[in-house]
Amino acid sequence: MPNIRPISDLRNYSDVLRDVDVGAPVFLTKNGRGRYAIMDIQEYEKTQATIRLMCELARGRKSGEEKGWLTVDEVEANLGIADE
Repeated sequence: MPNIRPISDLRNYSDVLRDVDVGAPVFLTKNGRGRYAIMDIQEYEKTQATIRLMCELARGRKSGEEKGWLTVDEVEANLGIADE
């Protein structure tokens, strides 16, 4: 279950930070609506890496659709790992 707290709980921020864990962010509300998320730095870095990976995969897919796909042999030759 998500940990949802009003932003006013930040007055005692140590209590809020104690509830933050990898995979378990604390969501803060302002005027009854979701406004902020506090997450562990490891979780943040993992999320950013996932976003970068997904962007690269999308770029590769777009390139394949626009310029044509490479065969396995062409990929191996481009990487210099072709069987000899």
